[in-house]
Amino acid sequence: MNDTTLQHLAQEVGLKLIQQGLMLVSVESCTGGWLGHVVTSISGSSAWYERGFITYTTISKQEMLGVSSKAIKQHGEVSEEIAREMAHGGVSRSHAQVSVSITGIAGPGGGTVKKPVGMVCFAWVMKDSHVLSETRHFTGDREAVRRQSVSVALQGVISLLNEMNSSVA
Repeated sequence: MNDTTLQHLAQEVGLKLIQQGLMLVSVESCTGGWLGHVVTSISGSSAWYERGFITYTTISKQEMLGVSSKAIKQHGEVSEEIAREMAHGGVSRSHAQVSVSITGIAGPGGGTVKKPVGMVCFAWVMKDSHVLSETRHFTGDREAVRRQSVSVALQGVISLLNEMNSSVA
């Protein structure tokens, strides 16, 4: 997975968003803004990328996105439940209609038996509509886990937009 591949994915996301008259918000934890960087490297992305949230700490997830402390205590920050709350928070606190969130353990430390290094949770939300989420387990060093996470996040946006477009047709 290289930068060119990520840029192609971001271009495809942008084209689909423009075709559907929608805007995107990104909500990132373990990727620390990498998704926003890839998206904004595309000229004209301001036509379809509304904003990004980098919520690396528990308190930032709560303050900026409204993630509940109860959910964090119950599921942990790296969980599909929290990824969904993050994505909902992003779309409700922006002017975008599509949200993607990423939370995970990029390593090299921080993993546990239940939540190992390389575990990353994603959620994709269409405002007032559809929610998708999934957990992936990546291999490689910190950069490899983060790069793969950005790729999956973009691919998920494409899948969500394709699904929403086919249900409207």
